Order: sequence, then C-alpha cells, then structure tokens
Amino acid sequence: MFELPSGAEIQSIISILKSGLGFFIPEIYLSILFMGLIILDLALKGRNKSGILGWATLIGLGGSFYFIAQQHAMQAGEHFFGMYVLDEYAIFFKYFFVASGMFAVVATLADRKFDAEVKSIGEYYALVVAMVIGMVMMAAASDLLMIFLAMELVSLSAYILSGYFKRDARSSEAALKYLVYGAVSSGLMLYGFSLIYGMTAETNILKISMELADHGYDPLVMILATLLIMAGFGYKIGAFPFHFWSPDVYEGAPTPITAYLSVASKAAGFALLLRFFYIAVPHGVSPYEDIIGIDWLTLLVIMSVASMIYGNVVAIWQKNVKRLLAYSSIAHAGYLLLGVIVMDEIGTQAVLFYLLSYFLMNYAAFYVVVLISNRTGSETLDDYRGLGSKMPLAGAALTVFLISLVGLPPTVGFIGKLMIFSALLSKGALYIWLALIGVLTSVISLYYYMLIPLNMFLRESLEPNEKSLNPGFLAQLMMAVLMILTIWFGLFFEPLSEFARYSSAMFGLSLY
Repeated sequence: MFELPSGAEIQSIISILKSGLGFFIPEIYLSILFMGLIILDLALKGRNKSGILGWATLIGLGGSFYFIAQQHAMQAGEHFFGMYVLDEYAIFFKYFFVASGMFAVVATLADRKFDAEVKSIGEYYALVVAMVIGMVMMAAASDLLMIFLAMELVSLSAYILSGYFKRDARSSEAALKYLVYGAVSSGLMLYGFSLIYGMTAETNILKISMELADHGYDPLVMILATLLIMAGFGYKIGAFPFHFWSPDVYEGAPTPITAYLSVASKAAGFALLLRFFYIAVPHGVSPYEDIIGIDWLTLLVIMSVASMIYGNVVAIWQKNVKRLLAYSSIAHAGYLLLGVIVMDEIGTQAVLFYLLSYFLMNYAAFYVVVLISNRTGSETLDDYRGLGSKMPLAGAALTVFLISLVGLPPTVGFIGKLMIFSALLSKGALYIWLALIGVLTSVISLYYYMLIPLNMFLRESLEPNEKSLNPGFLAQLMMAVLMILTIWFGLFFEPLSEFARYSSAMFGLSLY
C-alpha cells in the first residue's frame, strides 16, 4: 500500500534538490528569460514592439553563455536523483542550442514576411527560448522520464512555431503534419521505454545498462524496445524512414523555424541518440558484436545508407529551395549516423565536429534564402534566375555555403565529411563500403546544390527588371562574415576539432 513520505524523507528530498540547483543555473536563467519575454510582450505597445522583443531575446540568450561557461569548472556527475547529468558532452550542446536560438532570432529579425503575416509576435520569441530549454535538457537527460519530458517540451513548441503563419495554408498544413507524426513517434518511443522499464525496473540509463548486463534480457523484447525507441529518435533526427514530416514542414514553416528545426532539432536528436545507445544499450566484448542475436548497429547502418541515398536522390527533382534543403537534411542525418556507427571517441568527435560545420553552413544558407525571399517573394528555383547580377554578394555567399554542404574544399563542410569518413576507415576494411557510399552520394548532392548558383549566375531572369535587389548593409555584412567563417574554418579547423574532442567525454561511458 502506498504511504506518504515521512518528514525526514521529505527533508532529504529537498536537500538533494537544493544540492543540484548549482548545476542547473543555465536552465534556470533560460526559464526566467522565457517568463520575462512573456511579461515584456504584455507590457510593450507600439510599432517597435517586435524589434525590441527580438533584441531582448538575442541579448538574453547571449547572457546564458556566461552561466554555461561556469560549468566547465564543475565536476561531471549525476544530479536530481540521477535524472540529469553534467559533463563536457552536455555543455557542448548547451552552447550549440543557445547559439542556434540566437541564429533563429537573427533570421526572424531579417525576415519581412513576419511583418505581413504576424500581428503579435511576443509568444514567438518565448517559444524559441522554450525550445532551447527543452533541447538543453535533452542533451543532459540521463533518465527515461526526463528524456521524454524534454522531447515533448521541444516538440510542443515546434508544433506551434511551424504553424505560426496562421493565414498561410502551407504553414497550417506543416503544423498539422508535424503534430500527427510527432504524436505517433512519441507514443512509439514511450512504449519502447515502458518495455525497457519492464525488463529492468529502472529509468536511469546507467542503471538500465548495469541491470541488462548483470541479469540478462529477453532477446525478442529487447529487439522490439530498440526498434520502438529508434522510431522516436529517428523522427527527431529526420532520418529515413522516419523523415516523412520533413519536406512538408520545412516548406510550410517560417524559414527561420525551418533552419532552426533542420539544425538544432536534429542535433538534439543526435545528442540523445549517442548518449542512450552508447550507455543504456548493452554491448558485447566488442561493440560490434550482436547484443540480442541481431546486431543493432545493422539497424543504424541501414538507416544511414537509406537516408544518404534517398535524401540525395529525391532532392534532384525539387523545385522549391526550402524543400530541396529539407531532403538534403535527410541525407546529412545519414552522414551523421556514419559517425555514430563507429562507436568510439573518434566517431563521437567526428559527429560533434560535423554538427558544428552543419550549424554554420546550413544556418548561413537559410539566412540567404530569407534575404532573397524578402526581395523576390518566392522560394522556387525558377525565381532565382538572374539573381547573381541583382544580388551579387548573396549569390556568392550562397554558392560558398552550398559548396560546403556538398563537402568540397576549402570549406568547413569538407573537413566535417573528411572526419566522418576517416573515423570509418580507422575501423578497417569492413567500413570502407560505407565511406564509399558517403562519397558517391555526396557527388549526387553536387548536382542539385549547384542548380541554385546555375540559375543565379548562368540563366537569365524571367523578369525584365534589372535593378539591384541588394539587401541592407547589416545583412550584407552578416553574409560576408558567415562566408569568411565557412572558408576560415575549412582552412584552420583545429579550434573546432579540439573543442569537439574535448566535448566527446560522456559521464558513465565505458565504451571507449
């Protein structure tokens, strides 16, 4: 029979919670920022309200870097009854997600469509911050309940943001499809968690690993649980065959949110995937041995190869730039899965570095798409004809970002793919064919990525008007800086590489 806890037990619980608060300061700060933005939205009036809220969000998110930086001096460990973990891996993603939120705000401030479509934007910025909080918690979650709650916080915010242009039918369709797919995948993942809990009577992933290793498990149940959990994680990373929401949501959602989902949400999925499958899932003497009679790595290999082939091949026929980038993001999920498959420190470092490179080049590409849409009112390939002469800097910058997405030197994207393929080849001949598929699918991506600069520079505009469409000085400065950084980190990549290596340490991981 259930009994209420005694006074001493309640006091013990409170003291444990208090002891963990010092490790939770960035999340508390972001929660205060979330509530502050809602209050500020209610207090502000007038035309400048949107701009003030945007800059307040940008400055507020920037302020969280200070509190995150303080955590480097703290000892790695579990907190809040093992539900939350602090380690260098979690700190890496805290930086990543806060910076992602800041880029989403910058792109929103640049997007003129918000002025035409949205009357009140206050809750928009609050929801962006809510997504940041959820993703930060996803990266640090070490308990099945915390994983689910963090994912739902991200998902619920994303559903609303995807359909934020209420008068746009495509945006409403995007939100509905995202909601339906998200609800199904969350249900499947939760059922997988329940099976894991049924076998172990534990929700902490470290204890789950020990229970499964010490007492064994039913192979059939373990297969089913792994598949169901992969459905939830696969939806989050947008990998085949859990990608079906991506094209429609990316096309219909506001472009800053499309960029946000393609980078930050995908990174949050990989943060969870790495931590869960490296720690919770039991491994043999060698990580390549079968764990349940069927090697679960085979599942990741199939997903990776299918994502690379499907994403790159289907992107060839796309006429909408946002939809084209949606299919390319499916392919990039495949490349990232190659690093997960390696299952060692080099593979983890390669995944983190690739995420950093993808962050820079993909956000930059979407930023230029926003600026072009402001001037042309369109996102179709045909309307990019002749823009190279009307928006020369935008054309040059977008070409550099697309070359980086292909993975050609001297860009940061080349180093990202080089590290992924190098990590594969370090494991021997068995993985050469995976690297070969990665290289061949990258060649396919060269074709559809280059369709955009082909239209911009080598095809005449369908409009007779030849006047310049260049954006303002700040927008051009931003493009120039992003273009320089894309090339700079392709040549001098050691700082990013060292940061990725330093951040690959996970608390409780004995795999490498």
